[in-house]
Amino acid sequence: MDQLVASPYTRLIVALDVDDARAALELADRLRGVAGAFKIGSRLFTAEGPSLARQMVEHGDRVFLDLKFHDIPHTVAGAVATATRLGVWMLTVHASGGVAMMRAARYAADAAAMTSGHPTPLIVGITVLTSLDAGALEAVGVSRPLEHQVVALAREACGAGLDGVVASPLEIAPLRRALGASLLIVTPGIRGAEAKAPGDATKDDQTRTMGAAEALDAGASYIVVGRPIIAAADPRAAAERMIREL
Repeated sequence: MDQLVASPYTRLIVALDVDDARAALELADRLRGVAGAFKIGSRLFTAEGPSLARQMVEHGDRVFLDLKFHDIPHTVAGAVATATRLGVWMLTVHASGGVAMMRAARYAADAAAMTSGHPTPLIVGITVLTSLDAGALEAVGVSRPLEHQVVALAREACGAGLDGVVASPLEIAPLRRALGASLLIVTPGIRGAEAKAPGDATKDDQTRTMGAAEALDAGASYIVVGRPIIAAADPRAAAERMIREL
């Protein structure tokens, strides 16, 4: 497991879910020293491309590139190799893309790191998105219980050589029981203490959520937090409150 995982500061990944580089860099400037890493997802990457990730890496930031690669193995391997050459710290692929795809991603990252001189990024497999519930899974043909689906995909990710998985906080305990303490678990769906009540509208489109301290107590390696921090009037103060909760 990443040796930097011990401190609550390094375990907090802030999702830069904003529209442009200026807003992202302003947030990063305000949150350095509190956030352990910054997530660039599809919204920001589509707007700004790889240049923002490269700029943040050159500044010394740990960048979590969350593009959820899911395609044929050759295509994913090419994307992962390119991300590795950007110097990102961690990236995502969909575990449902299959073992061959995940193995191709692992091989591509290792090979690109050797030839580019960049560190090998952590690769984590997306299990079941936090916006989905059992009914949504059943609608797309997955009949087994959601928890079983998450664990099954995590087993495949580990078997393919990935470093860990992305899973909602509600599946942390079964993942730990099935795959042990060394599994790297990146956990989105984190809400502040004011947004943990069942049915609370502040959860937005995420259905399987938990508070930050609860998620770490359950065994999360890293927590990914977006709206509760970046939508706050004072993002740094919001991040510091969350750190105090931890």
